[in-house]
Amino acid sequence: MTIRVFVVDDQDLVRTGTIMVIQAQGDMTVVGEARDGLEALAGLGKVVADVVLMDVRMPLLDGVEATRRLLAGAGAGPKVIVLTTFDLDEYAFAALRAGASGFLLKDAPAEEIVAAVRTVHEGDAVIAPSTTRRLLDHVAPTLPLPADPPVPLTDREREVLRHIAQGETNAEIAGCLFLSEGTVKTHVGRILAKLQLRDRVQAVIWAYEHGQIPRV
Repeated sequence: MTIRVFVVDDQDLVRTGTIMVIQAQGDMTVVGEARDGLEALAGLGKVVADVVLMDVRMPLLDGVEATRRLLAGAGAGPKVIVLTTFDLDEYAFAALRAGASGFLLKDAPAEEIVAAVRTVHEGDAVIAPSTTRRLLDHVAPTLPLPADPPVPLTDREREVLRHIAQGETNAEIAGCLFLSEGTVKTHVGRILAKLQLRDRVQAVIWAYEHGQIPRV
């Protein structure tokens, strides 16, 4: 199956380079491009895309609001990966809360970008361990504390959730907790189902917003 990708970035050089990387993949094709959020929404209304690579900071309409509008409609929309220049970017975090399936730094290696596209297309989320913790530690203190959130998780599931919130992969969690990857995957699935979350990105946000991770 060919993965249909839409590229959004206000920098012509970055957008062109990203398109070249995607087009070079045998299992991907670029179905459209845009220079800002408004142009992206208009373009995505005319073509079918599986994955959108969305710049966060753009004129006219930024990537956060564009992501929110794109994913607000009924039915299954495209997966969104937000692109940011900075590790500590509140815009990127806001885009994740708006429904994006992950974020990448703009200077990520080409192989990381194409791997991320494949990952979200398969239904998983992209959480870069090297930047997720710094980003969330930076913005977590600004999040409101819930009054008394229900946490219908077992002790083991809470433990796995804390590791997910650190941006760790299933393999890394398995190594830390002396479990098989299959067992960790089962725990992750149960966590998402119990909390009614879409993917690991939402699990990270939920953990921080509901006090499951110590705040800085």
